Amino acid sequence: MVDKNIYIVQGEISVVVAAIKRNSRWSTHTPLDEEQDPLLNSFSQLKETLNNIKDLSDVEPNVFLRPFLEVVRSEDTTGPITGLALTSVNKFLSYGLIDANHEGAAEGIENMADAVTHARFVGTDPASDEVVLMKILQVLRSLLLTPVGAHLTNESVCEIMQSCFRICFEMRLSELLRKSAEHTLVDMVQLLFSRLPQFKEEPKSYVGTNMKKLKMRAGGMSESSKWKKQKRSPRPPRHVLLLTNGTLFVSVSGGVPFIEQHSGGSSTLPGLDSAVSSISSPTTDSGLDTGSKTTSKEDLTDLEQSSSTATTPVTPTTEPGRLESQSEGRGVERAQSASVESIPEVLEDRDLLADQSDSASVHDMDYVNPRGVRFTQSTQKEGAALIPYGLPCLRELFRFLISLTNPHDRHNSDVMLHMGLQLLNVALEAAHIAPYQSLLCLVKDELCRHLTQLLGVDRMNLYAASIRVCFLLFEGMREHLKFQLEMYLKKLMDIITSENPKMAYEMKEMALEAIVQLWRIPSFVTELYINYDSDFYCSNLFEDLTKLLSKNAFPVSGQLYTTHLLSLEALLTVIDSTEAHCQAKVLNSADQESQDETRTACPPTSGHLMAEKMRLGRQDQEETDTGTLPKKSLKKPHRFNSCLPDSQELLEIKNKKKLLITGTEQFNQKPKKGIQILQEKGLLSSPMDNNEVAQWLRENPRLDKKMIGEFISDRRNTDLLDSFVNTFTFQGLRIDEALRLYLEAFRLPGEAPVIHRLLETFTDNWQKVNGNPFQSNDAGFALAYAVIMLNTDQHNHNVRKQNIPMTLEQFKKNLKGVNGGNDFDQDMLEDIYNAIKNEEIVMPDEQTGLVKENYVWSVLLHRGASSEGMFLHVPESSYDRDLFTMTWGPTIAALSYVFDKSLDENIIQKAIAGFRKCAMISAHYGFSDVFDNLIISLCKFTTLSSESVENLPTVFGSNRKAQVAAKTVFSLAHRHGDILREGWKNIMDSMLQLFRAELLPKSMVEVEDFVDPNEKISLQREETPSNRGESAVLSFVSWLTLSEQSGLRGPSTENQEAKQAALLCIKHCDPEKLITESKFLQLESLQELMKALISVTPDEETYDEEDAAFCLEMLLRIILENRDRVSCVWQTVRDHLYQLCVHASESCFLVERAVVGLLRLAIRLLRREDIGSQVLLSLRLMLMMKPYVLSRVSREVAYGLHELLKTNAANIHCTDDWYTLFSLLECIGAGVKPPAALQVANTHPDIDTGAQSDSELSSYHQSEVSLDRGYTSDSEVYTEHGKSRMPRSATDVDVGWLVVGKDDLDGSKAAVTPASKPLSHPLVNQYSLTLGQDMGLHDTKSLIKCVDSLSFIVRDAAHVTPENFELCVKAIRVFVEASLNGGYRTHEKKKSHKYDSKSSRLRKKPREKEGTSRRTKASNQRPARSHSDDEEDEGVPASYHTVSFQVSLDLLDLMHTLHTRAAGIYSSWAEEQHHLEDAGRKIEADSQTLWSSCWCPLLQGMAWLCCDARRQVRMQALTYLQRALLVHDLQTLDAVEWESCFNKVLFPLLTKLLDNISPADVGGMEETRMRACTLLSKVFLQHLSPLLSLPTFAALWLTILDFMDKYMHAGSSDLLLEAIPESLKNMLLVMDTAGIFHSADSRTGYSDLWEITWERIDCFLPRLKEELFKQAVIPGTEHSIATFSLSGQKRPVPPPVPAPSPEPAAEPNIPSRPVSPQDMPTPSSPLPPLGQSPLILQPLASPLQVGIPPMSLPIILNPALIEATSPVPLLPRPSTD
Repeated sequence: MVDKNIYIVQGEISVVVAAIKRNSRWSTHTPLDEEQDPLLNSFSQLKETLNNIKDLSDVEPNVFLRPFLEVVRSEDTTGPITGLALTSVNKFLSYGLIDANHEGAAEGIENMADAVTHARFVGTDPASDEVVLMKILQVLRSLLLTPVGAHLTNESVCEIMQSCFRICFEMRLSELLRKSAEHTLVDMVQLLFSRLPQFKEEPKSYVGTNMKKLKMRAGGMSESSKWKKQKRSPRPPRHVLLLTNGTLFVSVSGGVPFIEQHSGGSSTLPGLDSAVSSISSPTTDSGLDTGSKTTSKEDLTDLEQSSSTATTPVTPTTEPGRLESQSEGRGVERAQSASVESIPEVLEDRDLLADQSDSASVHDMDYVNPRGVRFTQSTQKEGAALIPYGLPCLRELFRFLISLTNPHDRHNSDVMLHMGLQLLNVALEAAHIAPYQSLLCLVKDELCRHLTQLLGVDRMNLYAASIRVCFLLFEGMREHLKFQLEMYLKKLMDIITSENPKMAYEMKEMALEAIVQLWRIPSFVTELYINYDSDFYCSNLFEDLTKLLSKNAFPVSGQLYTTHLLSLEALLTVIDSTEAHCQAKVLNSADQESQDETRTACPPTSGHLMAEKMRLGRQDQEETDTGTLPKKSLKKPHRFNSCLPDSQELLEIKNKKKLLITGTEQFNQKPKKGIQILQEKGLLSSPMDNNEVAQWLRENPRLDKKMIGEFISDRRNTDLLDSFVNTFTFQGLRIDEALRLYLEAFRLPGEAPVIHRLLETFTDNWQKVNGNPFQSNDAGFALAYAVIMLNTDQHNHNVRKQNIPMTLEQFKKNLKGVNGGNDFDQDMLEDIYNAIKNEEIVMPDEQTGLVKENYVWSVLLHRGASSEGMFLHVPESSYDRDLFTMTWGPTIAALSYVFDKSLDENIIQKAIAGFRKCAMISAHYGFSDVFDNLIISLCKFTTLSSESVENLPTVFGSNRKAQVAAKTVFSLAHRHGDILREGWKNIMDSMLQLFRAELLPKSMVEVEDFVDPNEKISLQREETPSNRGESAVLSFVSWLTLSEQSGLRGPSTENQEAKQAALLCIKHCDPEKLITESKFLQLESLQELMKALISVTPDEETYDEEDAAFCLEMLLRIILENRDRVSCVWQTVRDHLYQLCVHASESCFLVERAVVGLLRLAIRLLRREDIGSQVLLSLRLMLMMKPYVLSRVSREVAYGLHELLKTNAANIHCTDDWYTLFSLLECIGAGVKPPAALQVANTHPDIDTGAQSDSELSSYHQSEVSLDRGYTSDSEVYTEHGKSRMPRSATDVDVGWLVVGKDDLDGSKAAVTPASKPLSHPLVNQYSLTLGQDMGLHDTKSLIKCVDSLSFIVRDAAHVTPENFELCVKAIRVFVEASLNGGYRTHEKKKSHKYDSKSSRLRKKPREKEGTSRRTKASNQRPARSHSDDEEDEGVPASYHTVSFQVSLDLLDLMHTLHTRAAGIYSSWAEEQHHLEDAGRKIEADSQTLWSSCWCPLLQGMAWLCCDARRQVRMQALTYLQRALLVHDLQTLDAVEWESCFNKVLFPLLTKLLDNISPADVGGMEETRMRACTLLSKVFLQHLSPLLSLPTFAALWLTILDFMDKYMHAGSSDLLLEAIPESLKNMLLVMDTAGIFHSADSRTGYSDLWEITWERIDCFLPRLKEELFKQAVIPGTEHSIATFSLSGQKRPVPPPVPAPSPEPAAEPNIPSRPVSPQDMPTPSSPLPPLGQSPLILQPLASPLQVGIPPMSLPIILNPALIEATSPVPLLPRPSTD
């Protein structure tokens, strides 16, 4: 099957041949003519060939291409025919008919390139001609961009490119064509540079030989003055050559294709005119050439030669391989021809001028192109093998593009500048140029130079394009361009800060955009910081830019422009990248794999995609992939200790840099002073080290060159000058080059001797290092001087005005014979002359303008080449922390400003995102100060703190920005609360405002409460008028006024909506989460948060109780959330609560919340082992409160304690803790005054909140336990009876509290401590039924609750422990006292200072605050609760109804329970302890212990309830008492205990019952008294035998008789009159039977007791003795007795005189009650202070008063008995009120 490609070629042949034949020229032809016509002939031959093959690849590409290319080359064809041939060639390329792998491909391609770039045709009209040019472009594009294009040689590529440039820059062509050429160029450049990695750098030697001819020129950069001076001619002249046949041939001298009418003016060419438009190839200039600089002289000679060449074409000989010299030039070109000016190319290099002369015989099958490459048909290539293009053409193209961007070259029009920039942009986008040294040196010097110059132009498009190229440059190559980058950024900064009114706003904007774009390059900012800010001799780029940006982000006018936002964006870029790194670290994915870019597999449509395809298996490709980029060993600059210095090292460098700058500034004024400062700071050694100083002078670019010159040339510093010269490396440099280097380092002073010194040192050194090339040093010196003179002569304007500059000959002549009598090398002198003439040695600080710019640039290049130019690449995120430290301030300020000023939603969001990122970073690095700053800034924007409370809901609700800020504040606090410190204060202030404005969610405002039935109360209480009296009137008035106004104004709908919006926003903020999440906060942050909450305390005027309560609640909730680590913060909370409770001088809502809070904490925290005991100790705070304050919160405490005990009784173990709880129960339930030791004395302000720790608090009460029990064991009584003892009050105990000394006790007023008060009252008898505790008022409900709590403990055996048993007992007794008579006594005083908790629960009307009063609260709050049962309070004591009997009965039952279980409990404890064998406190279960700790106090309690005013209670109590006394366990007691039972229980009971307890219930009282008496006699008789053994039996017996006497006279009915004699008889008979009255010794047979007994009985029952013992009556003992009137009225009767007794001294008077019952602290009457001695012992002679109470009852006994056997020692007992 025939290859389809053959058909394609055949088709194209027929098309072209048809066109040729149609042309008029061949209209009259014969077949013979066809043979003769070379073009048609070659086509017919090709047809033949094609017919004989099966596959197109059987023939060489050249074979089927040649006929078409000949048509293209032919001058005789018209445009359309040439166009068809070009189309065919293009088709062959597109279809890939030329196989890239075919051995003849290279030759064919080269041939094609040559033909197309040298295409000629006869011009018709401009439009048609442009079509042909268009097709040429197309073919060139296809040629380079198809795979086979890789075979092109360097020269061909350059020609192709230049052809395109010519079309592009020819302004007379249509724009469409020019633009097409531009696009073609873009694609070509893209292809070539994308292929860069496939090429490698050739070794130097090769470059030298190969680059001889390759050269592209961009318009007249020739330095020849002749060219420079030429004027530009307005239109290039035509080069017309009349041929023999008279047709006119148009050729363009420079090869630039333009077509022009040969007859003047008319611009169109007549269609059928025989003019031939010869479009010659645009390759005038693309030969090979070594340097990029050729001297103009050579150019000129070339041109002159070329213009004189012959015009006759010479046909090359047919010898294969032999190159003939060809004559060049079709037209005779004059060297001065203006065409050179008008066409943007200078003609150079004679071998290139032959392009047009190509009329070699076409019959010749070998075609030799102008290069001398012969194209033969033979497959064997002649001459050199064709080398595919590589780096050389890229380098030349790159150089050419750079030359196009030179703004100082007058040939470069704007179009060319722009084109150059555009193509450079493409080149840099496509390739990474840095690895190629030959390209890099172009970048470093010319390109960067041109770009910085272009930044100064005022043409927007060039400015923008150059900024774009700069970006690509510094993005990819900044490590090679350290100082260029510095210069660029400084330039941008100048533009941004420029005040010049001509500077367009857009330019500033672009400069900022450029910075933002650079900032976005990963790690760019970090590298700035490391390479510039941390380099001694570079400017602080990062710092300066940051300052500039932040300054620029603040609009002066207040109007936000894009520049402001761009500045902000740049600042945020640093933040963004840092934040991203932090995030990545958090996610541990900092090293994300870079994904390989995969390219799409579509057919290549662009140069770049083609380049990817073209990896033609080039031999150097593999090497470059692996070889060009060997792993660089990381180099580090000298200033760093490691490649990545740490922050500390950088800090030191920056400090050193500051000092260096100071030193430099000083040096520039006074060199000596500068050096001195640096020596002081330790940066230069002292004494001065010359080498060190010389090095510093060389490397510090900030030094003033003039000052350096003065300093080193100073006579005193000759050593320094030597060192300075030694810092240069002059080896291998010609003397003028060395001198140039030397003189650029300082400013040469003007004085001759100084110059002499400087040059002498220089030449000595130069001679030495270069091996003394001159005869003597003097010769060198003379030459150096001559060079300086020459420099001045050539370049100093003042000199040039007067003289003509020196010529070379004059220069040589001046130096004749100077070299030690001989001449210097003449060539060397010529080189020196030319070097100086062409390039001035610039003296620093002298020149201006371009010269200075050049100088500055060369200095920059020198620095870049030294080790200073090293640019460190650092990994991203290496110095984020340092950068953030530097940028956060400006950034947050700018963010705040923009947020504040902007109304645009997007900008607000961007600002918020910025805030969030700053927060994230500061959290990551733990920068609390940053985070605090941020929160404080944001809090300002929430408007929460600035707005007044009334307007807050409306303002906040309608301010979108404030809501965004609030949400941000809260979400940041939720997320990064860990690092919040100071900022908590602001957040809490905002919370407070929200609370005041009632915007917080309900759950935050409701708090737990013990008393309220819902167990919750709201912190936002309803307001009441402060004065209750006016409330009714006021409320009426307000009701009236409101009802009038309500029609007029309610809250408007906008306000309603705003408030809803505000509520919704706050709901989103979820402020409660701050509390619940606080358990995750770091401890430090938690402590700060607590501090912020505590700081709202009662002090300043603005203080509001509710606010403090709210903060307190939050604090408590936070503590409960953090119960796992509460021990760390407990002290703080405790101190705060102490402050609130103990220092409160009046009860208020806050105190109530504090107390409730303390109990809530205790309830929750007691389960925790680590903190439980401290928490319990802290409950003592309540005991330290002022009693009247405490009493007002008693109900809360009572309920709280109940809860506490119910939930945690099992967690309370030690006595101390139980003591605290029971003391509290007593104070709360019974109104007992707290222990005196705990009351903080106001006179001692130094006892401040922090003054006592819990441990101190705990130490005082140990002694208290025994002191406060209202009883003492009998053993104590007897052992201590002889000593006179001071009452031992709590104050004596030295526990670090106030110790009241003797003096204080004497002057009771002196000490304020309650401890000193008892002295003003009579001392109470040791044995009373009361505890002698001073009881205040109590709240009934509290009492009930406390009793509940107590019974909870007592009834559960598990909760009764050795630690709390005695406390339990004592507490029961306290409650018994409190509940006596149903607590009736409490009402006597109550009216005077009744606690009305309503006043606490309702807000007083607040003061007018700053002119605006708080808005009235909604009154739908819960009703106030009252502690004092106001409802029942009027007239009748409320408690009479409320408590009724239940409390008392409960207490009785409790006492009974304990009483009956005591023995069992104790024995089990003793047993347990015995097993454990660790006797902390030995527990005895014997009867003595039981009696003193348990039975006795309990019986006393029951006895006290027997004295209740309520009959049922009395009866019940008596029943219980009787049961208790006769219980089986008590039988084990011995005589002493039983005696104490009489003394402590029965006698006080009987005494008390004598009072008129219940006036309303006379009968009941009689019955009670009767039962009491009966009980007395029962107990007496039951235990008679042990009692007899007592030495004090007589006293006991007499006391019993005493009571019988009183009781006989106590009642108004006959009940007692009958019952008592019966009881008495009973006792007497039993005693008599027992033989107690009998004594064998006495004369009568009766004992003394008998005598005394009757003596006493006769006082009240004179006839009893006769009734019972008639035989025993002793005559003469009867005396007058008390008589009873029928009315039952008792009258005082004179007492009998006692008979003298036989042993008067032996029988003491035994007083059983030295103080009348009234003087005891009964609950009903306060004790009157008595003036007389408290213990009155009245003698027998004193009258026995029997009458109505109050009556004192001295018991009349024989005084002699006192000494011997008093069972009742006269121990005083303090009574406190």
